[in-house]
Amino acid sequence: MDHIIASSAPGPAFIILGGGPCGLGAAWRLWELKDTRWRLFERESYWGGLSASFTDSHGYTWDAGGHVLFSHYDYFDSVIESILPLEANWVSHARESWIRIQGKWVPYPFQMNIRHLSPESFLLCVKGIMQSCRRTGTARPGNFEEWIYANYGAGIAELFMRPYNQKIWGFPLDRMSWTWVGDRVAPVDLERIIENYVLGRDEVAWGPNNHFRFPLSGGTGSIWRTVAAQLPQANLHLGEAASKIDLDKRAVLTVTGRLHTYDVLVSAVNLAQLCKLSGVEYRFPELQSLKTSSTHVVGLGIRGKAPEELRTKCWMYFPEDNCPFYRVTHFSHYSPNNVPDINRSWSLMAEVSETENKPVDKRSVVQDVIEGLIKTGLITDASSVEATWHRFFPDSYPIPTIDRDSVVNSILQFFQDRGVFCRGRTGAWKYEVGNMDHSFMQGKECVDHILLGTEEVTLNHPDVVNSQSS
Repeated sequence: MDHIIASSAPGPAFIILGGGPCGLGAAWRLWELKDTRWRLFERESYWGGLSASFTDSHGYTWDAGGHVLFSHYDYFDSVIESILPLEANWVSHARESWIRIQGKWVPYPFQMNIRHLSPESFLLCVKGIMQSCRRTGTARPGNFEEWIYANYGAGIAELFMRPYNQKIWGFPLDRMSWTWVGDRVAPVDLERIIENYVLGRDEVAWGPNNHFRFPLSGGTGSIWRTVAAQLPQANLHLGEAASKIDLDKRAVLTVTGRLHTYDVLVSAVNLAQLCKLSGVEYRFPELQSLKTSSTHVVGLGIRGKAPEELRTKCWMYFPEDNCPFYRVTHFSHYSPNNVPDINRSWSLMAEVSETENKPVDKRSVVQDVIEGLIKTGLITDASSVEATWHRFFPDSYPIPTIDRDSVVNSILQFFQDRGVFCRGRTGAWKYEVGNMDHSFMQGKECVDHILLGTEEVTLNHPDVVNSQSS
């Protein structure tokens, strides 16, 4: 029996599963409290989980998706700035996000900048907004699709909101809840839309990430590698996944064959996978209703310099069916060190969603992305592409289905009654608090709740957290 490292600190012994932001947040807080009675296990050979970064054989750096660092928390900011001092380690950006639609670039948020559309499409959108405003009654939308039409009208819904969300989620919108939206979707303001049209003004500053920073070197994953490097290395175990969890004996068996006992288990493991590891999936047939979206990330290293119309763009959304990706990040704009030589190369990183409702051919996805980039005008032809990188990230987004809360809450309570605290993006299964800062704070707040009795605001009150910024 392999027990937790002995410590003079009072309190329970912890095991943490998952070395992404959530697990590292829990470990950081325990270390900060001078408690060494914990071990952290990560199944991969690297830190960061879905916030990791990779460097290919050509010298291009890629993230596991389009991440940017912004925060809702002073505590999170203080941790990040303590490990990576601001001036020396970061590139700061004013966000430029755009939508490619009807062969035009429309600034994000779409609904505030529809003046860029054709006159016919602009009128269609305005009429839809006016019709939605005239509707009587206060019935709550029954699903995400109804919420879109109720808030934006038919024009915006059918031009952008429905096709884009179908593309990113790969799941029927009428089977999704809308309560997760919070600060992730911009509201509509007809008066401002008309003003913007008349004055020829763009509305671009909306949202919590209108300014963000990015590591100068090493991609987003460098943040989490640096966090891990500050922690006691004897407590960290890379490449060691849990193979079985005994809830009664409070023990974790890892793939190395070692058995580790605990008083408290903090798990950032996918909730469905945790049930299987614990042998309790038979108790929860409703697990079948929990759905995820997986992501293909395709990176392209391109010779030359970025064209002028893309030079300052950060990321771009693609609602139309002329390309497989829903988002493309101008990754060399984030940091010149994301490419081997910024004077002779630049890079784009595309994301393609896959679900059981939306299959993707893994054999052709890279070529499909290249053809989509040509069709949407981001590159002129394939001859300038000197490097490609493709990685598949399964179950990267928990889909907020209509019955999500009732299903997830009962499972979370079952585990918590047995000393297991499920946190993080797919651990707690709350997309609306699944960003890096949210996930880190879920780990930190979980430790504080267990040891200090404080409330877990991020987990229990996402609307409160998302209404503020640090």
